[in-house]
Amino acid sequence: MTKITLSKTLVEPLPSQKKGLNPIVIIGALFFIFGFVTWLNSVLIPYLRIACELNNFEAYLVAFAFYIAYLVMAIPSAWVLKLTGLKKGMSVGLFIMAVGALIFIPAAITRIYSLFLLGLFVQGTGLAVLQTASNPYIVIVGPRESAAKRISIMGICNKIAGAIAPVALGTITLKGADELIKRLVNMGAAQKAMELNVLAHRVILPYILIIIVLVVLGILIFFSGLPEIDTDHEDETVAAANTHKTSVFQFPHLLLGVLTLFLYVGVEVLAGDSIISYGASQGIALSTAKFFTACTLVSMIVGYIIGIICIPKYFTQDKALRVSAVLGVVFSIAAIFTHGYISVMFIALLGLANSLMWPAIWPLAIADLGRFTKMGSSFMIMAIAGGALIPLLYGRLVDVVNAQQAYWILVPCYVFIGYYATLGHKIRS
Repeated sequence: MTKITLSKTLVEPLPSQKKGLNPIVIIGALFFIFGFVTWLNSVLIPYLRIACELNNFEAYLVAFAFYIAYLVMAIPSAWVLKLTGLKKGMSVGLFIMAVGALIFIPAAITRIYSLFLLGLFVQGTGLAVLQTASNPYIVIVGPRESAAKRISIMGICNKIAGAIAPVALGTITLKGADELIKRLVNMGAAQKAMELNVLAHRVILPYILIIIVLVVLGILIFFSGLPEIDTDHEDETVAAANTHKTSVFQFPHLLLGVLTLFLYVGVEVLAGDSIISYGASQGIALSTAKFFTACTLVSMIVGYIIGIICIPKYFTQDKALRVSAVLGVVFSIAAIFTHGYISVMFIALLGLANSLMWPAIWPLAIADLGRFTKMGSSFMIMAIAGGALIPLLYGRLVDVVNAQQAYWILVPCYVFIGYYATLGHKIRS
C-alpha cells in the first residue's frame, strides 16, 4: 500500500492521481453517502413524532442521539485510526453505520423510540470514525490554500445527497401524513396503535437498502487503491514551530476553531432539520413541507459552487467565513420578522450562509498542527456535537415560546463565527 507523507502531499500529486481513480472521486462518494444518511433526520423528526407520539423536545432527540455520538466517540475514533490508518478507518466507519441502520428494523417492528435513538447513535458513531478520517484527508491531499475548494466539492456531493434523502424518505414515510394526523384524533386506542404500527413499518425497506449500500461501499474502500497519508510527519517549517508543543491544548486557534465548528454545525443542522416542522407550524401541509430541507441544501450547493470558483482566486477562506457569518445574522432576523413561505424561504437561505463555513473553518483550525493533526481532527469531530445540543435547545424553546421566536438562538452563534473569521483563527499563543 502506498503511503504518502504530509510534506509530499503539499507539493506532489498522489500516485493514484497519476494512475487510476482520483482519491477525490472516492472521498466524494463517501461524502455523498454520509450526507444521505445525515439529512434523513429532517424527515425522521416529524415522522417519529407521529409514529411514536412525541412532543417537540422528544422529537429533537433524533438530532441529539445522532450528533452526540461525535462528542462521545471522537477520541476513540482517533485511537481506531492510529491502529487502522485513514483508509481502513473509513471502511470501519461505514460498517459501523450499517449496524446502526440495521437497528432501525427491530425499532420499526416494535415502535420503541429508544431503539430508534440507539440506531441513530450507532450511525453517528460510524460517521465519527468516517469523518475523523476523511476530513483531514481531503485537507491534506493537496495545497493548503485551495483546501476550501476541495472541501466545497465534497460539500456538493454531501448536499446533493442531502437534498435527495429527505424527499426520497419523506415520499415513503410521510405519504398521507396530514390526513392520518386528523384521523388519529378520533380513533380508539387499538385502531390508533394499528395505524401507527403500519406507519412505523414504512421505514424498514429504505433502511435495508441503506445497509446494503454501506456494506458494499465499505468493502470497495477497503480494497481500493486509495493511498495512506502519514499525518504524523511534519515538514521542517512546521516541525520547528512545534518544537516545544506537547498537546493540542497549546494551539488556541484550534480550540477556538472547535467552538466555532460546534456553533456552525448546530445552526446548520437546525436550519435543515427544523424547516419541515417549522413550515408545518406556519400552516403549510407536510406534503409540501417535506421539500423544504431540499431547498436548504440546494442553497448550500449554490454556496459551494461559489467557493469552488472563487477560493482562493477572488477571496480567501477567512473572508468567505466573515461574509457567511453576516449573511447568517441577516437571514435569521429576517425569518423571525416575516411569516409563511417568506419566513421559510429565509430559513432555507441559511443554507447559502452556512455553505462555506465548514470548508473555511477546517483548514483555518488545523493549520500548522503537524503531528497533532489526528488529535486536532478528532477534537473538530467532537464539535459536531453542536448538532445534538443546539437543535435540542431549539426544540425546548419551541415548546416554551413558539417555532419562530425560538430561532433567536441562531443570532449569537453567527456572531461568534464572525469573530473567529476576523480574529480568532489568527491567535497562535
